[in-house]
Amino acid sequence: MNAELTWQQAKAHTQAMELEIAALIPKEAVISIDQKKKGVLLSCNKTQHSWNGSTTITVTGKTKIEPILKEVETHYQIGKYEVGNRLDIRGSYEVQVSPHNTSDENYIVAEGLAPHQIRIDSGSPCFTLPEGIYPGGDF
Repeated sequence: MNAELTWQQAKAHTQAMELEIAALIPKEAVISIDQKKKGVLLSCNKTQHSWNGSTTITVTGKTKIEPILKEVETHYQIGKYEVGNRLDIRGSYEVQVSPHNTSDENYIVAEGLAPHQIRIDSGSPCFTLPEGIYPGGDF
């Protein structure tokens, strides 16, 4: 954790990683990429917060999503990331990507709730808000 990290830097870093993951989806399968402009802060501990947001990729109807998720998993297994997978409550495959040596920053890549979507849910590295900033609301 970088003690000097601001919420704006954490958000920018996390959104950039969401788009990096989205870029791994074959271009011919992508109809649209919708990155939420705002997210929310969640507590990491008594003094720190994490910025949390998401990006949704709509893919063509003939696109098989699970093989794409497995490609994302393979891509991040090499290098500075820890990668895991599981079946979600619906029985759909999902992948979690986290940088090594951190328990806070993470990205969950999974089939979206709507048909033909891939969703990337993200959580930034933890940071300390400046005094007087209320952590509720949109960031």
